[in-house]
Amino acid sequence: MAKKTVNYVCTECGWSGGKWYGRCPECGQWGTIEEFHEAPAATGARTPVPGRTSRTPVSVQNVQSAAKPITSISTDTVSRLPTGFGEFDRVLGGGIVPGSVVLIAGEPGIGKSTLLLETAGNIAKSVAAAQSRAPARSTSEQHDDAHASAHDSVLYISGEESQAQVRLRASRIGAVEENLLLASTTDLSTVLGLIDSVRPALAIVDSAQTIVSQDVDGISGGSTQVREVASALIDSAKSLDVPVLLVGHVTKDGSIAGPRTLEHLVDVVCQFEGESQTALRLLRAVKNRFGPTDEVGCFDMSGEGIEEVRDPAGLFLSSQSEPVEGTCVTFTLDGHRSLAVEVQSLVTNSVLPTPRRAVNGVDPSRIAMLVAVLYRHGGISLLQNDLYISTIAGGQAKEPGCDLAITAAMASAALNKPIAKNVCAIGEISLTGQVRPVPRLEYRLREAQRLGFTKAIVPVTQKPLKVEGMTLVPVANLKDALAFLHLAKQRH
Repeated sequence: MAKKTVNYVCTECGWSGGKWYGRCPECGQWGTIEEFHEAPAATGARTPVPGRTSRTPVSVQNVQSAAKPITSISTDTVSRLPTGFGEFDRVLGGGIVPGSVVLIAGEPGIGKSTLLLETAGNIAKSVAAAQSRAPARSTSEQHDDAHASAHDSVLYISGEESQAQVRLRASRIGAVEENLLLASTTDLSTVLGLIDSVRPALAIVDSAQTIVSQDVDGISGGSTQVREVASALIDSAKSLDVPVLLVGHVTKDGSIAGPRTLEHLVDVVCQFEGESQTALRLLRAVKNRFGPTDEVGCFDMSGEGIEEVRDPAGLFLSSQSEPVEGTCVTFTLDGHRSLAVEVQSLVTNSVLPTPRRAVNGVDPSRIAMLVAVLYRHGGISLLQNDLYISTIAGGQAKEPGCDLAITAAMASAALNKPIAKNVCAIGEISLTGQVRPVPRLEYRLREAQRLGFTKAIVPVTQKPLKVEGMTLVPVANLKDALAFLHLAKQRH
């Protein structure tokens, strides 16, 4: 029996060494070094991947034949697999690349399993439709290219639920398809064997922290097991050209559980986010080898499953037809998408020695700065008032480009003067009261024009902007912006 050695690994950055430290020498985190036992590489290899042959000596001729000029390599044969969700495809860069491994991470109960199960049903339905349109072939032809032709099924492997539980959820969201195969196991060898025997069009493993390899020590979900499971699944995906969607848990601070090397090994890392109080869910690409990382997909969670929101423009706006004091609309950027966010403010007289500041959806530190700027350069004092500032439906107005709208909402609430419904404000405010430009202003204004806004307060730019159907009011400082909104200096 091979002698086992003791090693220590950091669960944050993946550092390994032969001595335990209270603080990781690599990333400096405390309490992240864990002990694990691993057999020497010479006596036992990683969990074998079905279909892989043993290592053989490689000749110089084989090396020369394997290396090709980059200009002679064609990418025409690489066709992405659509997920059935346009928002999901947008985040992935156009669909799932064959042989890729995509990690989907998120809080417990956020809807990761529901999203992937519904995706599996969509792909299974599209594969079945493609088979029905394909011409019939003889039995010998089907046998010859059984592994080389297009895969005709989708494999969903759950390590957290039984087959009956997954079937119950699939019935609720309408993902029951004949060629959707369900399996429930926590053994890594069984998972790899299923992928090799079925050769599906897509394999989903839920989740990486529940699968266990019998070849290495460590508890389920530990750094050693997670690294081994991810490496074996990546080898299987690359060798069999089968895309794998891998579910990952997150820790208390919101980071992906397991060693940091897990994020480096996979091809795509997506974060599934959302507030428990709202049905809105956002899918962001943290890492993507095959597409952009600044895209965001919007989904709506309901009892019947997850639905994509193709036009989320009106999600963060109130439905009131009449203008109300203390509200102002701005436009933020989330990836390549511009979103309208309504900021609401409530100003009351404080009875406390220290006035209360309660915010939701905005940066609390910037609120304190904007209150001081509004007093110094706008002449409106809110230093002795309680402030309550929030956004609609969980929208986020934390970027500097929302400063002008937040300040206008506070001034409107303090003076009891509403801002017109067709006016929006976009701009960053400096400590000197200057209204500074924001990135990609033209994209924001086009979205504002599409939603029916006719006037926009914007910073002064070197290149004059012109948007058809909108009146742009360039302002150089906060005082000019308040003057246009008829929020004059407060008189005592």
